[in-house]
Amino acid sequence: MQINNRMITQAEYAKTLRPFLPAQAFERDPSKIFVLLLNIAVLICGWAIASQLDKFPLYLLWLYLPIAVVMGNSVIVLLFTSHNIMHGSVIKNTRLIHILSLLGLTMLWMPPTMWKAVHNQEHHSKTNSLADPDRNYLSQQPKTWGKWIQNLFVPSFAVNPLFLTVGMATAWGVHTFRNLTSVLIFNQGNADYVPAAFSRNPKKRVEIFGELLVMLSLHFCIIAFLQFSPLKLVLGYFLPIGIGYAGLMFYIYTNHMLCRMTTINDPLINSISLRVPKIFDKLHLNFSYHTEHHIFPGINSDYYPLVQELIKTHYPGRMNLLDAGDAWNLLMETPRHYKDETTFTDWSGKNTVTCPLNQK
Repeated sequence: MQINNRMITQAEYAKTLRPFLPAQAFERDPSKIFVLLLNIAVLICGWAIASQLDKFPLYLLWLYLPIAVVMGNSVIVLLFTSHNIMHGSVIKNTRLIHILSLLGLTMLWMPPTMWKAVHNQEHHSKTNSLADPDRNYLSQQPKTWGKWIQNLFVPSFAVNPLFLTVGMATAWGVHTFRNLTSVLIFNQGNADYVPAAFSRNPKKRVEIFGELLVMLSLHFCIIAFLQFSPLKLVLGYFLPIGIGYAGLMFYIYTNHMLCRMTTINDPLINSISLRVPKIFDKLHLNFSYHTEHHIFPGINSDYYPLVQELIKTHYPGRMNLLDAGDAWNLLMETPRHYKDETTFTDWSGKNTVTCPLNQK
């Protein structure tokens, strides 16, 4: 492991590595639009099949489960594709970006204007700092409902397996709900049930609310298409969404939760990249290369593997690169609240563990 006390900013990494990347890496890749539309088509086909489930004999309903898994993967891909679109690596047209991201993020209940605020502007510029809305809660923060839910359902050494299972399928919804309400209802930067509150001006709040109404209308259309049937909704709506949320939360939990807090935005210290089977990198647009993304948010994601090789060459031993299974095991062996920048603790504050990725 490289011994280096100095934090290095995202801008400094980018300045050092950019000359070694080809110009094509920074060109927009409109082919990702096809990926988004293809996965929307997969969901539509899945709902079309689900609409006929009442005609299936009960003993054959299990045949829909593989379809639900494929649909769940499409929910994951829609988030990751929209993520790339909103970082500007796919197209330049802002109106089309807004339309596509609205379609792509509808299954996630995340208005594009809100995503731009919470992810692009807040999370990326303040990663794992006190002001990052996506960080772990501090042990000294109030024990609000938001903190209680994270403690109960997020992977940790104390989590109940049943609650963890429920949490994997619902945590994205909780994350979205708490951020939306903190901005739409309070918006003073003082909502205490989020890790770090932020505010937006009245115009942006109106945009967020309008986009949310459009998403609500689209979801209502899906539910109506499934004829409000409990059977069709469970198998064709809730199950694929739950599978999708669980898959994307696996990535999100391992992005930063094991890392120490940083006052300087150093992506090699406050972010994690995963080694996953290549098929998942193909399916999920190289989202496992998360440290690389934090250095170059707007780069074509096809070039993240090249960025990783450059990091290994120029900053040997510095980045957090883990097998996906090892990252998950570390999450399950450690508490989930920050006692200080380099120490995790539990709900009671009695059990403390030094961040396993802490680099001295």
